[in-house]
Amino acid sequence: MVVTDTNGEQPLSAMVSMVTKGCPGEVTCLDEARHGFETGDFVTFTEVEGMEELNSCGPVEIRVLGPYTFSIGDTSGFGDYMPKHIRFKRLREALVEPELMITDFGKAERPPIMHWGWQALHRFIRQHGRPPRPRHQGDAAEVVALTREVAPGAELDEELLRELAFQATGDLAPVNAFIGGLAAQEVMKAVSGKFTPITQWLYFDALECLPEENKETVLTEEQCRPRNSRYDGQIAVFGAELQAKLGAQKYFVVGAGAIGCELLKNFAMVGLGCGPEGCITVTDMDTIEKSNLNRQFLFRPWDVTKLKSERAAAAVREMNPALRVSSRPDRVGPDTERVYDDDFFEALDGVANALDNVDARLYMDRRCVYYRKPLLESGTLGTKGNVQVVIPFLSESYSSSQDPPEKAIPICTLKNFPNAIEHTLQWARDEFEGLFKQPAENVNQYLTDPKFVERTLRLAGTQPLEVLEAVQRSLVSERPRAWPDCVAWACRHWHRQYSNNIRQLLHNFPPGQVGDTGGGGPGVPWSGLGPLGCIGTPGEGGGGSGPWGVDQAGGGITPLLTLITLIDPFPPL
Repeated sequence: MVVTDTNGEQPLSAMVSMVTKGCPGEVTCLDEARHGFETGDFVTFTEVEGMEELNSCGPVEIRVLGPYTFSIGDTSGFGDYMPKHIRFKRLREALVEPELMITDFGKAERPPIMHWGWQALHRFIRQHGRPPRPRHQGDAAEVVALTREVAPGAELDEELLRELAFQATGDLAPVNAFIGGLAAQEVMKAVSGKFTPITQWLYFDALECLPEENKETVLTEEQCRPRNSRYDGQIAVFGAELQAKLGAQKYFVVGAGAIGCELLKNFAMVGLGCGPEGCITVTDMDTIEKSNLNRQFLFRPWDVTKLKSERAAAAVREMNPALRVSSRPDRVGPDTERVYDDDFFEALDGVANALDNVDARLYMDRRCVYYRKPLLESGTLGTKGNVQVVIPFLSESYSSSQDPPEKAIPICTLKNFPNAIEHTLQWARDEFEGLFKQPAENVNQYLTDPKFVERTLRLAGTQPLEVLEAVQRSLVSERPRAWPDCVAWACRHWHRQYSNNIRQLLHNFPPGQVGDTGGGGPGVPWSGLGPLGCIGTPGEGGGGSGPWGVDQAGGGITPLLTLITLIDPFPPL
């Protein structure tokens, strides 16, 4: 019998970053996503530069070395794999003949003018020892004249150049965050050789943030003069009147993870909700884990196991003591509408989503449309991100378009509140692979492959440390020496996963929990669990409790801790 397709799945594809010469040759894929191949699969190559022999060879059987690497046949006689070479002009040459990266084709004519304008701005500062004053017509006219000297004969947009001069003393925290993130990405590209760097100038402008009507009367020199406050950089751009409006805003931030930390930091820096009438409410039911610390920058190691919303609020309050921020431990949904009720939403000026699942986004979008509140929707995937501003009945809402199905289940849902059968299946699969598959494969490769450590160190982020620490635990610190060691390890693992972690979760989200500013209602965090999430006391409901903690009247488990006690096969160590 001849089998031409072993599993019926669609062929996989992956981007290659490196192919080594050797026997066997090793292929390294870009580390945005795992390649998904298995040992024994056959692959073909296309568009390989330098090692063109791969493009013409037939299907090659592979051996998987790791999530981003696999080996192929003998490549020692092939040409050298040639990654893309990018050459940059020297600064002196690039100033005269710039290569400009266009990020917004609706403003494609602006970058050349900005290029000359920035050089004129630097000349102005050298001549006067200061930048142009906010909304000062004389300084702006001088910058325009200097630009004509820098680029004689060039077609210039004088209004654009005047705006550049007007805002030369501006200092906007969100723009700083964007430029900082951009610079960090370029550094990572330079040291890793991955992703295409900016070639060679990038000019960012967001002039659409300024008023379109009555600009000259709204933004005057008096409105934008310094006030000797921490917000002078913003006042120089938007005026004192808008700064006062920012301070009076009442905003609801839903989620305190990676995006939530960035939003709260920016809100604190711009003074949102810092006035006597303003406030920010942030809610997140999740607790901080060690793995969060590398990207959720408001948290510190001593915050682990504490509520994200509480620690995030405390962190931004330290950044700006004037910030009026309160925290909640609730998730948003129909079960918390007694907390986030009509009075709560009617008092808001806007909502900012920092969520990790589509269902919650859709729910918040519907609530904002119902109450006619502006919504700032955002999300990230690896190095990519998106932002959508929703103004009910003026712009498209989030629900008007459909996101592609989620490929992964949010980790906080898996660990804390699984509420669908696929959540439990994914948890079990991750648990099995984390215990019996990946550590064994890593140890075997460490013992047999002399290049394992070198290859592991090329992985992204904290993966090298995690892999090598797991190998060290398997071979040294947690290596069983006899059968009793295996039994002891199994006991500890069982208690950690099926007793201690659940007890900790119930401690963080106790049944009947009441929030700090009102009643969340009993069992609010558990409402998505259905009949298996029934929290109570043995025998609650009048039917008595069965031998496995099952409520014989209602069919639910009552409570989880009772179940743990009844089926515990091991005494605590």
